[in-house]
Amino acid sequence: MKHYKGYLIDLDGTVYFGKKRIPTAETFVRKLIASEVPLQFVTNNATRTPEEVAAMLNQYYEIPVNPDMIYTSSQALIDYLKVNEKGKRVHVVGEKALKDQLERAGFQLDQTNQADFLVQGLHKSATYESLGQAVQALLNGAKFYVTNTDQLIPTENGLYPSSGAITAFLSFASGLQPLVFGKPHAPIIEGAVKRLCLNKADVLLIGDNYQTDIQAGIQANLDTLLVLTGVTQAQEVKQLDPAPTYVVKDLSEWELG
Repeated sequence: MKHYKGYLIDLDGTVYFGKKRIPTAETFVRKLIASEVPLQFVTNNATRTPEEVAAMLNQYYEIPVNPDMIYTSSQALIDYLKVNEKGKRVHVVGEKALKDQLERAGFQLDQTNQADFLVQGLHKSATYESLGQAVQALLNGAKFYVTNTDQLIPTENGLYPSSGAITAFLSFASGLQPLVFGKPHAPIIEGAVKRLCLNKADVLLIGDNYQTDIQAGIQANLDTLLVLTGVTQAQEVKQLDPAPTYVVKDLSEWELG
């Protein structure tokens, strides 16, 4: 095992699984923090602010983190917009957390069909009328940006459609393909690595989902560690191509070095 100076760590399925705690992951993360090893939690979840994610980890998982250690698909998207779309009107298909972060970044919300660009994430209360306005904005020339295209989200009532289902609706209706910022796409990983101030060769990405987490690391030329505590199961490992750099049952098997 190689010694790494910094870590990018997925949350759901890696640090916890839905509402189920993963004690081995909690112990590993606390060890990283106590050793002052730089890390970023990297999540596609665009329905919570970094402050909300940090509060959840502190309260329910006894992981002493601050918001600066959280990097979401919303933040990756907003970092891009601040450079490329500053001062423009934005139509948002998403939850309050996404809207609040865009406003704090200086963008003007415009829920009409005349917005300059459209930002879409998971929106649990979206209606046909609201999605229709979003499609009209795209047909009128709004640029199309998406936090993540996750297919399903686990809930206490089973799996429900996630952000990608809304993306498919908007894309099919408008005929447009969006720029996507969440895993497995590059922007979220590039932004998180930049925060660590380390070379990619010194960073390890840890995740439970081969199709999102591990593929994101592979495409960004990072070493990857697949943990079998979430989505990807042990029986699938032999078929994974390209393979993760490392595979462990859980994070009790990984030594910091």
